[in-house]
Amino acid sequence: MARTQAIVLGAGIVGTSVALQLAKRGIGVTLVDRRGPGEETSYGNAGVLEGNTLFPHAFPSRAMALLRLMLKRAPEANYHLSFLPKIAPWLLAYRANTTAEKSLEFADQMRPLFSHAVSEHEALMTESGATRYLRKDGWIKLYREEQSFESNARERDLAMTLGLEHRVLDVEETRALEPSLSPVFRRGVHWPGAASVSNPLAVTKAYAAHFAELGGVILRGDARSLSRADGKWRVTTEAGVLDAPEAVVALGPWAPDVLGPLGIQAPLKWKRGYHRHFKPQGNAGLTRPVVDVDNGYCLAPMEQGVRLTTGAEFADRDAPPTPVQFDRLMPEAKRLFPLGDPVEAEPWLGSRPCFADSKPVIGPAPGQAGLWLAYGHAHWGLTLGPITGRLIADLMTGATPFCDPAPYSVTRFGNVGMA
Repeated sequence: MARTQAIVLGAGIVGTSVALQLAKRGIGVTLVDRRGPGEETSYGNAGVLEGNTLFPHAFPSRAMALLRLMLKRAPEANYHLSFLPKIAPWLLAYRANTTAEKSLEFADQMRPLFSHAVSEHEALMTESGATRYLRKDGWIKLYREEQSFESNARERDLAMTLGLEHRVLDVEETRALEPSLSPVFRRGVHWPGAASVSNPLAVTKAYAAHFAELGGVILRGDARSLSRADGKWRVTTEAGVLDAPEAVVALGPWAPDVLGPLGIQAPLKWKRGYHRHFKPQGNAGLTRPVVDVDNGYCLAPMEQGVRLTTGAEFADRDAPPTPVQFDRLMPEAKRLFPLGDPVEAEPWLGSRPCFADSKPVIGPAPGQAGLWLAYGHAHWGLTLGPITGRLIADLMTGATPFCDPAPYSVTRFGNVGMA
């Protein structure tokens, strides 16, 4: 095995992208995970590369929406009652971070990442021979009620100011783009600047294969074994003990399991989410992902079928699945699009790693020489994986970073580490 200069823990889209970006700069990297590349949280998403994103997902403000959530009747969210005391402070902080002022701050600080997200993916796909998975025809957000459409006017106004292309559509204009949709909505907004992929797992595996072609090593191992030994970072893998002067924690919702014992206590929580693939009925099909904003789900065309992704579920990360949101979503989803039989016997479950300000942590770990952090990407792990890898590679190699990394530092949460 070639000398390892850096260990990357976590082979999801973020960790794999970090490893690949470092390998492209001539760094000897070993990528370590308990499973194969892309087989955990990165597998379950709508496949959208959200270059157009401006605001974080809003906390419900209307009384009726909050009541539906409390009564567990809302299709866009679910919760485990036993988990509420653990998540309540985080939810209050999340709500405070989705005010009008904070949303604008988020848009400003995250724009450098989102604005480079699609082009960075396309560059890696080209190098990795994965462009066959890329679709550059945007996505559509549907609004069933005029009130919900108007409530998103701020986002469209800011997009216009920033020059982010979008087009407001009536029902027939929307169905001209997606003829299989039923006219059960009032408005559509097409965001052509977004892209999507037809198989997120295959994309991550293609990046991992290209990483290996560049000399990178991929090993199974237990990230929780990370420790400091003889001035280096050490982790136990299937090939034995591995030491390196630098390590990157890109473990998504499992990052606290590794960082907690090191004294790094960042306030990460998670939003669990489900997906399931369905066969379309007859000749129905979709060209691009479609979001039903009022009901909090996305329909995305994938190689496996039409993927229906749910909104958030607030529960312990490792609690058994409770996919009750499908019961609430399916009637409305079938009214919108002719979904047929499910492809899998059971829905897939994953956990989106989220900080209350919806921004990821990207940068050095305080008080831990040679340790780097790249996690907490919320709903945008797939979108931001390659550009996160580029920023981490800039910082680790001493290059001038392509943007100011300060907004993504873990130190924004105060003293989260010990020297």
